[in-house]
Amino acid sequence: MNSSDATLIFNEAVLVAFKLSLPILLISMIMGLIISIFQAATQIHEQTLTFIPKIIILGVLLIILGPWMLRVSVDFFNEVVKLMLNLTK
Repeated sequence: MNSSDATLIFNEAVLVAFKLSLPILLISMIMGLIISIFQAATQIHEQTLTFIPKIIILGVLLIILGPWMLRVSVDFFNEVVKLMLNLTK
């Protein structure tokens, strides 16, 4: 394995991490913004009000996106294993 192979694997790993985290972070930020606007409009500043809806929405999102996230992770792992097998030959 030379440095270009290692760089390729590292670049792919960063891309996969970005792909997997983007939907969760984006939805979490949108939910935080909505809850903040609601709190400012109603002047309710309960701290649990910010966590419970986020936990519920993110749990549902993980259930919905779980198969896709698993497929992306498995595909990345398979590509790394194929690359390592080709390097040993």
